[in-house]
Amino acid sequence: MRALAPRSFRALALGAALAFAGSTALAACGPSSTERWVATENTNVDIDWDQVRKAYLDAEGPEDFERRVNEIYEGDEILSVSVRDVDDHTQVVTGFFDKDGSGTVEDGEKVFTIQRDITGEGSGTYQVQGYGHYAHYHSPVWDIAAGMMLGSFISRAFMPGYVPMYSTAYVTTPARRGAIASQRSTYRAQNPGRFARRSQSGRSYGSKGGSFGGGRSTPSSGGRRSYGGGRFGLAEARRGARTRVRVAA
Repeated sequence: MRALAPRSFRALALGAALAFAGSTALAACGPSSTERWVATENTNVDIDWDQVRKAYLDAEGPEDFERRVNEIYEGDEILSVSVRDVDDHTQVVTGFFDKDGSGTVEDGEKVFTIQRDITGEGSGTYQVQGYGHYAHYHSPVWDIAAGMMLGSFISRAFMPGYVPMYSTAYVTTPARRGAIASQRSTYRAQNPGRFARRSQSGRSYGSKGGSFGGGRSTPSSGGRRSYGGGRFGLAEARRGARTRVRVAA
């Protein structure tokens, strides 16, 4: 076999180097793991809406509500929360995926809103609306009545001399997101049966059904549904830890 001339050897080496560089460039142009995640995030992960609204009724404030909804949500993203008092009567709570880390709610980031309205002395309503993948969910208007067992997040709105606290919106900070992620990891480790099947490909798991239990509650007259204090009081008695605020009639 005849040995290659130096010039031929250099030509072959250059060709191999160019081929390797071309394959590397093609690989770099392919979808990164981040791009694949963006394409599949939040596509089919179910949310138990009954648990979300119960979390709202029980919460002691925005931070407590953040913790609760992130324990309910079974996906990998962290749900940020915005709380804004529109006026003396209306409050809007928004759950959203803060994808760009801006700390502001963009339309494409919304997961749900809860609108609470004070309709009279000792009475009010709230309603839950889903967005994006969850846009199919639109709850009835639920009654909030004096005498219900409520967390202070809602109950303070019925107190004499109430002044809205969130005229400047509360929004989950990056530091809070880190704390929530750590707390939720601990919570999931303590509840392995519930979180045994994780999804990072957008596949559905932990299905709750069409309206996620919306038909289990008893409707009241006028197309609205209301709850007495007993249901939530019993649940709280079983937990036995937190101090509750009872709204005077």
